Amino acid sequence: MAENKTQVTDVDPADFIASVEHPTRRADAETLLEMMRRVTGCQAKMWGPSIVGFGRYHYTYESGREGEYMLTGFSPRKANLVLYVMPGYEDKDEILGRLGKHRIGKSCLYVNKLADVDLDVLEEIVATGVEEMRDRYEILEG
Repeated sequence: MAENKTQVTDVDPADFIASVEHPTRRADAETLLEMMRRVTGCQAKMWGPSIVGFGRYHYTYESGREGEYMLTGFSPRKANLVLYVMPGYEDKDEILGRLGKHRIGKSCLYVNKLADVDLDVLEEIVATGVEEMRDRYEILEG
């Protein structure tokens, strides 16, 4: 089985967040930590050096590659906050239209700061993504 390169580490997510230099980014990460813990019911774990993840699922691609990854998570990067909503954003135009200032990638949601978005809508996006993942995949944790 070819494993995902980003693996769970032993670093405490709270210690990682406390080390974030930018005060707004650090405060936003603390908010996301609590919100995602509440939404998922999972404890946070570090995935690689900079991603705070929640839950874990098993995937198998058509190519046969398989592995494990987090259900959802975030990274307080220097340029912006990155939220990982694993099902992606297909058919999400309505809810994204209510979110506020953001941009998206395949499974990534980029926001400059939480003050730029509606936190209730953000929580709805995360909860919907986690629910979709639980419906689609073998859940190992969460």
